[in-house]
Amino acid sequence: MRTVWIAGAGMTRIGRRPEPLQALMAEAAHAALAMAGHPEPDAIVVAAMNPEEFVGDGNFASNVASYMGFAEVPAVRIETATSSGAAAFYAGFAQVAAGLARTVLVVGGEKMTHLPTPRVSELIGRSIDPYERSYGATMPALAGLVTRALMARHGVTERELAQVSVKNHAHGARNPFAHFQHPVTLEEVLESRVVADPLRLLHCCPISDGAAAVVLTAERGPVRVAGVGQGTDTLALRHRRRLTSFRATQAAARAAFAMAGFGPERVDFAEVHDAFAPFELIALEDLGLVPPGKAGRATLDGETALDGRLPVNPSGGLKARGHPLAATGIAQIVECVWQLTGRAQGRQLQGRVALAHSIGGLATNNWVTLLEAA
Repeated sequence: MRTVWIAGAGMTRIGRRPEPLQALMAEAAHAALAMAGHPEPDAIVVAAMNPEEFVGDGNFASNVASYMGFAEVPAVRIETATSSGAAAFYAGFAQVAAGLARTVLVVGGEKMTHLPTPRVSELIGRSIDPYERSYGATMPALAGLVTRALMARHGVTERELAQVSVKNHAHGARNPFAHFQHPVTLEEVLESRVVADPLRLLHCCPISDGAAAVVLTAERGPVRVAGVGQGTDTLALRHRRRLTSFRATQAAARAAFAMAGFGPERVDFAEVHDAFAPFELIALEDLGLVPPGKAGRATLDGETALDGRLPVNPSGGLKARGHPLAATGIAQIVECVWQLTGRAQGRQLQGRVALAHSIGGLATNNWVTLLEAA
């Protein structure tokens, strides 16, 4: 298997964007290609969760490739719900590793803010189990069940949950690409309106537009892809053995660390999927970055802040950077690349090994990617 390198990384500002989705994806893609010094890739992998209904366009790989000026470059589209970007990254990685292409552009994006919030929630909710959905379950409602179990069985406190949001907003305030660039206080989080008890508004990520892209290559570049892993679980939450950890994350982490040949002790910082604040705490323990039962206290003690022992979500995470669905898994990797190459304006960390963790649906199709500075 060939060694795979990341030569370029780019993304748009995340938030409410007036441009069409194709334009956002082109902006991110050309930024990544410019950093890589590659005017045209050998292949393109596109991630979009549901462009047919979000923006009314299908055949989206060809659509985007044509818009970017690459109509004659082979393009495919990948979808694994909210982890589509990470899955697209894996598909591009596999092409280069197998020798099928030397340079692959991976680009993901979503545009949702032009639709009413109930419509967006309904479309996102289609990624959960149809039977549970028929009884009125939504993504926030099921996340609320997980959160209540976490608090009841593991003693996670409201302050620990709120501190995840406080930390990530503080990080987002330093990120010029973030949807939210303002800090919030613990009191503001705890006093925000209830969305799905015990989750409050400021525990939840926003609806966002945006795109992100990376260029993968067989030629030595500034960042090496050390490991990639995928993990899956039942679509239905009621069929799972546990609610307070995600089997899909644990399986993805084992596979990624096995490929890399090292363990979580080598990770210097991480971008993890915090669509809901408790998911960050669950991820830290599932990934082996924090001992079981210690993630809440570690967060409250500042261990996961920019100046802490293990910075987590230096970009602001899904909570503050934003969550344009299929762009998110790639945006996490872009942040890791920028950190590893000294391009993280206003929030630069030191370190050689980064981890990116992406959740698909309600933790049914998860990915872990390990990156190492050359």
